[in-house]
Amino acid sequence: AGIDWSAPSLRQARKRGLPVLRAGLDARLPVRSASADVVIMSELIEHLVDTDSAIEEAHRVLKPGGSLLLSTPNLAAWYNRALLAGGVQPVFSEVSMRSVFGRPGSQVAGHLRMFTKRALVEFLAAYGLQAVQVRGARYHDVPAPLRPLDRLFCRWPSMASILLVQARKAG
Repeated sequence: AGIDWSAPSLRQARKRGLPVLRAGLDARLPVRSASADVVIMSELIEHLVDTDSAIEEAHRVLKPGGSLLLSTPNLAAWYNRALLAGGVQPVFSEVSMRSVFGRPGSQVAGHLRMFTKRALVEFLAAYGLQAVQVRGARYHDVPAPLRPLDRLFCRWPSMASILLVQARKAG
């Protein structure tokens, strides 16, 4: 079953024959405790005000031994390190929800929280989710001449553009 707050995403999933529910992470999910094998939080956590409650809820619905699959932009991405050294606001980070200030790009992404690999692993562990694998992934909007470098940094998740985490609930 899939759960999402986005009506268009749910319609698309229904067309593919998937059972879906509409819900957000601002309240208890309509799922029994310890009933889910996998929870997927793809490019979500960085948009949440209350990341603690969201991870508590993921932990609640996961079966013992169940997996959380999470992806999020990396605050410590290789280019963000270079930007900060030059006094420029990191990519993916926001100072306003209306406009972009002090960083490359022109689109407000709505990111409220930013994680490094270390912070994310420690955060998940604090809520009973042990990271079993952390990988790096490329960012689709890296300028073409820099894409080989972005692919290279995927080998070092702490410097990759995107963090991909598989965490397991003890059990």
